[in-house]
Amino acid sequence: MSEYWKDHAQKSSSIQTMMLDSNAEELSKDEKPEILSYLPDISGKTVIELGAGIGRFTTILAEKAKHVIAVDFMAEFIQKNKVANAHLNNIEYLCEDVTKMEQPEAQADLVFSNWLFMYLEDAEVQKVFHKMLGWLKEGGYLFIRESCNRPSGNIPRKSNPTNYRDTDLYEAFYSSVSMPCDENHSYGFDLVLSKAVDAYIKHKSNKDQMVWLLQKVKRSNSSNFGYKNFQDFLDNQQYSRNGILRYEKVFGRTYVSTGGYETTKEFVDMLNLQAGQQVLDVGAGIGGSAFYMAKNFNVKVVANDLSSNMVSIGLERAQEEDITPDQVVFEIADATKRDYAAESFDVIYSRDVILHINDKLSLFKRFFKWLKPGGKVLITDYCCKAGEHSEAFKSYVNQRGYNLLSPQQYGEVLKEAGLVNVRAEDKSDLFIQVLEGELKKTEEMREEFITEFSEEDYDYIVNGWKDKLVRVRQGDQRWGLFYAEKPAL
Repeated sequence: MSEYWKDHAQKSSSIQTMMLDSNAEELSKDEKPEILSYLPDISGKTVIELGAGIGRFTTILAEKAKHVIAVDFMAEFIQKNKVANAHLNNIEYLCEDVTKMEQPEAQADLVFSNWLFMYLEDAEVQKVFHKMLGWLKEGGYLFIRESCNRPSGNIPRKSNPTNYRDTDLYEAFYSSVSMPCDENHSYGFDLVLSKAVDAYIKHKSNKDQMVWLLQKVKRSNSSNFGYKNFQDFLDNQQYSRNGILRYEKVFGRTYVSTGGYETTKEFVDMLNLQAGQQVLDVGAGIGGSAFYMAKNFNVKVVANDLSSNMVSIGLERAQEEDITPDQVVFEIADATKRDYAAESFDVIYSRDVILHINDKLSLFKRFFKWLKPGGKVLITDYCCKAGEHSEAFKSYVNQRGYNLLSPQQYGEVLKEAGLVNVRAEDKSDLFIQVLEGELKKTEEMREEFITEFSEEDYDYIVNGWKDKLVRVRQGDQRWGLFYAEKPAL
């Protein structure tokens, strides 16, 4: 860490401490437990806490973990931390510069960092990300929290020349780091969660306090069609920003799933939503269904999607629709890795998303855990017929990276996960009807579509819809509607 940033990190930390003492008690009450809620279970684990400071998080980490290594380059902060945690004997204190610090390889289960990288220069951040990847065990987690885009609060710019980086730059940092594992594999970070801190939105209308939870994974060097990870595949192929917007043009404002508002209303009506209920929208896209449920039924929706492009547009649409974080909270998250507390949700809702996931049983077991007793699941998804398929259909599925089941198989997996009252319906006739209507609508607005996008985009949509109709009419592709419940107590 450069002397320049050491000097200003010390000043900024002092200002932040003063603000916490004088003006932000209510913010801290909400913010601290929220930050901790995003962490994986650290019971019996080894944690490296970077930028540990005076111990704001050290105490709670040490009360749960087997061993905590608390690191800060300010000796006075480390001393205060020691005094505050003198009653705990599982904390190792290090007064070190993280850019120069060395730790044994593959020793940590979690690296925790709260407000650190904004005090480092870009080259230093890249260097530390590489170090952290090495310190973590395979399957271990990295949690970081940073101020992004603009200053928080009323700290004078002159006193706080922090690196308020664009969030995309942090994505570039973690996506680009890797280290060899063996001839055919390498280690890297996969995204588990990325979102704004709700407490800062609530108390300061500040959407620029961001958290990331990453996991160290072993990757095949030839997987994901040449992309770094599955999120990269989604954001740069099917769900590029332009790709999302042209889908929205077809499905209707805020929607990127089959039938838009009409099918959303039809399916949500099956859930008998009640005011105050908690809903998880898995693969929420740009928010259409979440907004509909929040506005019409006064429920709170957690809208997660692995595509950062989807969430970015969703946040824009939320602002346009006057949707507040008390109604809909967006997360960039991998539903196969993100964890929520048991019995958190009354409803789990997902539209045409789980086709991307290979291990559906594990995901549905997560659903079971997250649902309250008597909670409901409603899913629509691309499916296939039982038995053999045409070569053209196999090629389509492979190119998209889909994993498809027949509607009957899909229902059986839901039952295997412990869900009851399972209904598995083949809605392919409705799918054909909706596709025909969307194709007609798109052809009728040809000139408008080309003006807004391009002729190439228009051809992509029209030909894609025609191809879908062929696949469904031939029987290879099906569309399923699935309903299930968690047993009531």
